[in-house]
Parts: sequence; C-alpha cells; structure tokens
Amino acid sequence: MITAVQISQLLQSAIVFGTVIMFGALGEILTQKSGNLNLGVPGIMYLGGIAGLAMSYFYEGHVEHPNGFVSLILSFIAAFAAAALGGLIYSFLTITLRANQNVTGLTLTIFGNGLANFFGGILNSMAGGVGQISVRTTSNAYRMSLAHFFKIGNLGKIFFSYGFMAYLAIIIAVVMYFFLNRTRTGLNLRSVGESPATADAAGINVIRYKYLATCIGAGISGLGGLYYTMDYIKGTWTTDSTIEALGWLAVALVIFATWRPLNAIWGSYLFGVLYWMYLYIPGLTRSSQEIFKMLPYIVTILVLLRVSMRKKREDQPPASLGLSYFREER
Repeated sequence: MITAVQISQLLQSAIVFGTVIMFGALGEILTQKSGNLNLGVPGIMYLGGIAGLAMSYFYEGHVEHPNGFVSLILSFIAAFAAAALGGLIYSFLTITLRANQNVTGLTLTIFGNGLANFFGGILNSMAGGVGQISVRTTSNAYRMSLAHFFKIGNLGKIFFSYGFMAYLAIIIAVVMYFFLNRTRTGLNLRSVGESPATADAAGINVIRYKYLATCIGAGISGLGGLYYTMDYIKGTWTTDSTIEALGWLAVALVIFATWRPLNAIWGSYLFGVLYWMYLYIPGLTRSSQEIFKMLPYIVTILVLLRVSMRKKREDQPPASLGLSYFREER
C-alpha cells in the first residue's frame, strides 16, 4: 500500500521530471505547427544544458562574489541562444537547402550529444575531475522555491515548492495555446503548417514563419536541458545520456498531447508518474522496473493508434509536417 507521503513524493518527482520534457515538447509543438519535423530535440536540449552550465561556470569562476540573479540571467540567455542556434542550423538545412528533415534532425541529435559531452568533459577537467563541476550559486537560484521567495506558509509549500522554471513551463504552454488559437500570427503559422502553398498565395511569408517557429521552438526545447542541468541534477554535468532519453520522451509527448500545448502540461506530469511509479511498488524485479520506464512510450503508441483510428482532423498533425516546401511547385 502506497502511503500519502509516498504519493506526495511521487507527485513531486513527477512534476520535476515532467517539467524537463514539457519544455522539450512545447518547443517541438511550435516547430511542428510550422510543418517542420525536428527530431533533433535531444541534441537541442543537450546544447541548452551545456551552454547554460558553461556560462554559469565561467561567471562564477571569474567573479569573486557571484550574484545568483545575474548568473541565472546569463545562463538562461546562453541556453536559449545555443538551442536557437541549433534550430537555425536545422532550418537552413531543411528550409533553404531542402534537406531531408528526418535525417537532419537525427544528425542534429548526434551532433548536440557529441558537442555537449565534449565540452562537458573539458569543464570536468577544468574543475578537477568527473563530477567536480559545481555552480552552486546559479543552481541555488534556479532551485529557490516560490514558497521561500514569497514567505508562503506550510500549505502554500505544497504547491509552490519548485523553482521558477516549473511555473515558466506552464506559462509558456498557456501563452502558446492563446498564440496559436487566438492571434492572427498564430493562425498564420498554423496555415503554413497545413498548406504552405495556400498560405504563400495568401501573402504569408512561409519561409520567415518556418524559420522563426523552428528557432524559437528550439530555444524553448533547450530550456529543458537547462532545467535538467541546473535544477534536476543541481548544477553539474553527467554523460549518462539521460538528456537524450528525456528528449525522445519529449518527442513522444508531442504525439501524446495531439499537438496541443495545454495537453502537454498534464501529459508531462503523467509521464513522470508512470516513469517513477516503480520506486513506490515493493517487490519489483529489475526487469519489471524497466517495463515501468517503458510505460510513457506504450501510452503514446496507444494514443497514436486511437488518433489514427478516429481520424478526427483536430487530433492529426499538420498536413505538411515533414515535407519541404517548393514554391516553384505551387
């Protein structure tokens, strides 16, 4: 029997875990709404994580009394910019040069993984060895709960015991929902993803929308890597490929959420519960534990089957997803 305390611990773990993949999924939803299928989400999350860590490491190492807020801002900007640069590389190859989107995305994942672990190894060496990196000031700034910041009582700590990025992910999801469904620019973006030829004929700059959506989406996904590095593992670097695994979960979450930002909120927390549930079930063998870790993917497959069978248009991906746009063939 799982106790109330264990349920509380499971939910807290699920929220922290879910926040990482929520950032990745939200960025990919924005990208896919433009018709671009970027399978480089894991690599982009790697770029965001290592860029934020490197910036905070050098800042703390060269300032006698580092300021947590300044370090937070610098690392945040560095992570978003590095991830957006990854999105720009992808955009140039797939939009301008019309390279295959699937191959380009997978290549970006390998590139981001290798580049991040290369620089992570350098930082480890500079810090004195593997596991010696410590950006405590920056990590503490990211992990400072709103309950502590606003001096909220014990009841409030249940809902406000997380760092600001856990709430930022929810805010981005809500803003993205209103942007895609209630603004002219968002509706134009969706039209580009559905039928770029029609959008082009209506005077919408298809190339600009694709570039902006992909780069901004990549920047948002990169924040997932930053959150993992600064909050989840408390300001250090690991080469255990966890970020890559979380990146693929983020891609699965996009399908599970049926390309809806609001669904990504509760979907990410559900993935977290399913992923960590094995820790609170006694008597499980190691093989049984691995089955529990597969549950998010299994649920995604079931959702994909349901969506495919029902064929409701609002549950389908953008019609031009993964297809290069040739204006000459309009």
